[in-house]
Amino acid sequence: MTVQNAYAGAYGKGKVKDRTGRIRVRVMTGIAMLSAVSYVLSFLEFPVPLSPSFARMDFSDLPALIGAFAYGPLAGLLIELVKNLLGLLSTSTGGIGEIANFLMGASFCVTAGLIYQRHKTRKCALASCIAGSLVMGVVAALTNYFILLPLFESFLPLDQLIASFAELIPFIRTKLDIVLLNALPFNILKGLAISAIAMFIYKSISSILKTAK
Repeated sequence: MTVQNAYAGAYGKGKVKDRTGRIRVRVMTGIAMLSAVSYVLSFLEFPVPLSPSFARMDFSDLPALIGAFAYGPLAGLLIELVKNLLGLLSTSTGGIGEIANFLMGASFCVTAGLIYQRHKTRKCALASCIAGSLVMGVVAALTNYFILLPLFESFLPLDQLIASFAELIPFIRTKLDIVLLNALPFNILKGLAISAIAMFIYKSISSILKTAK
């Protein structure tokens, strides 16, 4: 190998490393931006339809889903993690609510991100969103049964908790009914609503994320 070829090879490798470094910085910047937006959105809560007033919802999983599409499922997981770690600064549940929120949000965006990563087409994006919503519904059902409802029971007796849901959905008679008739369908619909927003704005948002410095 001549000195000239050796220099060209070293220069080429240097350019590759530099380009890789810029991509890594861009991805980390994008994840940080989306995490910040997700944290802010977590404060914009709304009443949950057909649920007592203490049940609230937000759209803070939207940035995580966009991050999972743009950078991969690990990015979505990190966004959910950062959001909930920041949430610990002002938690009123001793961290239990943040753990539950992380489990539900991560199951949603990681599932969608894994499927979308295989084939980055609109059809696959739609399928990934539906699958992610279904998985989040199941995880939300388990999380509500074993984590959130026991948390609510700490300040509201179980029979009163069930009665508060039964006022809105007469078929509810047990804690399992709350999960199957409220938590499961609601979280599936929530996932689908977030997915619809993501599908609508992703194209314009992704162009910003790909040029973030």
